[in-house]
Amino acid sequence: MTFATGQESNQPVSWLSLVIPITGVYLAHKAFKQLNGGFMSYGQGVGIGVLLSVVSGALTSVFNYVYRTIIDPDITTRTVEAARAKMEAAGTMSDAQIDQAMAMASKFSSGPIMLIIGLVVSVLFGLLISLVIAAITKNPKPEFE
Repeated sequence: MTFATGQESNQPVSWLSLVIPITGVYLAHKAFKQLNGGFMSYGQGVGIGVLLSVVSGALTSVFNYVYRTIIDPDITTRTVEAARAKMEAAGTMSDAQIDQAMAMASKFSSGPIMLIIGLVVSVLFGLLISLVIAAITKNPKPEFE
């Protein structure tokens, strides 16, 4: 959404990428507890969050791949050029270092590598979110009931 509207560098809009998964994991935990008599263990909460992040990561990675290869193939070039301009403006890296960084960024932001990296990052991010939210939303069954 941010690429299509040209808002890649808009910080408030980019916070949505943090708020949406947190809300999704919380709502998944809430739905699970409703179906399970109000109970959910910590492990179940983490598992639900990771499963949700796997599904959303797969969908997001596939959409990103289609967007970058079919809908807007120039987005990678624009993104790399914007990053190059920021690095040059900072003045902390030499031209050779900037060229090397841009070559690496181009390699990882296109093709099947982008799909794999997107899925792995999504799962790791989902795991971190799930660890925290499950600790808050857990309600284990009493052991002697």
